[in-house]
Amino acid sequence: MTRIRHSAATHTGKVRRVNEDSILSLPDQRIWVVSDGMGGHAAGDFASQTVIESIAAIPPGQSPAETMQALRAAILRAHDAICAESDRRGGATVGATVVALMLANGHFVAFWAGDSRLYRFRDGGIELLTTDHSFVADLVTAGQMTWDEAEHHPQSNAITRAVGVGQALDLDKIRGEALPGDRFLICSDGLTKYAGFETLRRAVTGAPIETLCDKLLQIALDGGGGDNISVIVIDVI
Repeated sequence: MTRIRHSAATHTGKVRRVNEDSILSLPDQRIWVVSDGMGGHAAGDFASQTVIESIAAIPPGQSPAETMQALRAAILRAHDAICAESDRRGGATVGATVVALMLANGHFVAFWAGDSRLYRFRDGGIELLTTDHSFVADLVTAGQMTWDEAEHHPQSNAITRAVGVGQALDLDKIRGEALPGDRFLICSDGLTKYAGFETLRRAVTGAPIETLCDKLLQIALDGGGGDNISVIVIDVI
């Protein structure tokens, strides 16, 4: 079985008083998750923690196919729980992004909703594997701007899909190969606001995993740290 190494960190940043991001590492089940809450203190952290707690409850010892199905089902259960809490609060906006990565048998699968991201670094290059569910992402898809330009758009924080928002959650999914030497990065937008593709490529490629998460946090903090910052790095050995 392919060996895996990982490192994870989250930080409140320089402006927010509360960290509404939540992260999860389940190396035995080869699942890693970043969730960025929205709705303000108490609502945002409730939403992201609900996503994480639902996924953390996935029973161990299942086959990869069963675990993948359980991962998707856990996110959908979190959606229902957050929607119910929103109703209890009189319809207030409560929600969270999610990126959940699973590795098995030389392959990866990821589910996501919102604008937290999954990157893969291979042979010195960088590839964005997810597509933001956001207003500016539609502009990028239409060829009107690049992803790096989108981060500086006035409506860069306007997401169009999230766990806990809307009646039914439309989860996107991507799968592909995970080869020895691949490095995956999952992060909230608290990092990508301050680190474009080339900055990430230079920072991540060849860097020791033991110090990489702190290095990425520092890039965001040096850039202003205007949001919560969460990063998980996974190496395929």
